[in-house]
Amino acid sequence: MRAIITGIILSLAVAAGAFAHDTTRERIVDDEGAPAGLPFSNAVRVGDTLYIAGHLGLDAKTQMPPADAQDEARLVLDGVKATVEKAGFTMNDLVSVTVFCSDLSQYEAFNGVYRGYFSGGFPARAFIGSGTLIRGARFEVLGVAVRAPAPAAGSAAAH
Repeated sequence: MRAIITGIILSLAVAAGAFAHDTTRERIVDDEGAPAGLPFSNAVRVGDTLYIAGHLGLDAKTQMPPADAQDEARLVLDGVKATVEKAGFTMNDLVSVTVFCSDLSQYEAFNGVYRGYFSGGFPARAFIGSGTLIRGARFEVLGVAVRAPAPAAGSAAAH
């Protein structure tokens, strides 16, 4: 009987903790609304977690990727950075990044640019050979960022 009561108390405590978290959803979009009128948001923030949609590195004028793979990598990572910062996060808040790549021979070109976007440790990452990407892009990048909660006032970490 004691084990059952203990189990019920633990279950209630876990459930209460789950509901104590901020589950407010905020959609992050560019200044014109949905990206190019498409049916998705650039990112969605839920509490201290930001889910970043796939970004492409397209030239703003032509809506096509630049000829150079490193230029495209810069454009795609600049787009991710702009979305992350618009939501109040930094690139160092990224905990997971997925890179879809239409040509795996571009791995080193992408990495050469990618390294420059982080001042702390790198997030976990997958680099996946994807086949053809939209608009002939070489790279599509998506990720998850988590903002560490501020230390509680009076805690040892706050001093």
